[in-house]
Amino acid sequence: MGNTIRSIIAFIPSNSCQKYLLGDLEEMPIDKMVDLSSMQLRRFPLRVCAFTELVKLYLSDNNLNTLPPELELLQKLQILALDFNNFKVLPQVVCSLKQLYILYLGNNRLRDLPPELSYLKNLQTLWIECNYLTQLPTVICELSLLKTLHAGCNPIRQLPNELKNLKELRSIWLSGTLLTEFPRVLLDMPFLEVIDVDRNGIRFFPSLVHLSNLKLVIYDHNPCRNAPKVAKEVRRVGRWSEETPEPKKRFEVETELEKGVDNKEIQHSAPVETTENKENPLDITTAVS
Repeated sequence: MGNTIRSIIAFIPSNSCQKYLLGDLEEMPIDKMVDLSSMQLRRFPLRVCAFTELVKLYLSDNNLNTLPPELELLQKLQILALDFNNFKVLPQVVCSLKQLYILYLGNNRLRDLPPELSYLKNLQTLWIECNYLTQLPTVICELSLLKTLHAGCNPIRQLPNELKNLKELRSIWLSGTLLTEFPRVLLDMPFLEVIDVDRNGIRFFPSLVHLSNLKLVIYDHNPCRNAPKVAKEVRRVGRWSEETPEPKKRFEVETELEKGVDNKEIQHSAPVETTENKENPLDITTAVS
């Protein structure tokens, strides 16, 4: 019942209704954070724009599809969460918040991002997962300080070559997209530390040994017949990773079988060794198998 009442009140922009939604929030919170998540909001409460010193604003899990131009007053915002709403287009006012370094846009209805997103020169973390993006917006490649990009669960089939210009990018998450090939551009990004291509349609993985900063690669749930080759200290998550060896190719199996036959023939023809000459007897059939 409470959610129903809140949903109805959220439509009405009167001061009394906004006071109901914001509770006792009359002045700037000490922690400079306002959390209006899961409030059934359909309109952004304008009273929040009076808190010009606000640093964190959470509007997750509401029914928002627009934001007022007055939001531009919050020029000190560093974290803005708009995930789990109904945005079909990113409101232009968001691109005016130039101090943002974390922006959550996941689980909306976005099909693209505006070119004005490039104004967010301080942005370091961008979440755009679970939208309707059929390609990675090239404007993202202009966010020179971006360190983390979450773009999974979008119908993306390839990545723009300009992505390699993001020299600060350290982790890219592409789980649940429509990749059928490992993105070649990632091979030109030795600064990457985490690559997640879980749940795609990739059938073959090229060697990633040359990616000198790589620490983790997640490639599970792909129809591949090989694991990506990586440097010694890199962790792999997927079939044939550290815990399970890669399946041997047919010619490798045949070669091992031939060596096993040859070794057995040598063993039978060689002189019998005494126990004093064999401190650690080796069962050659076990070694082959």
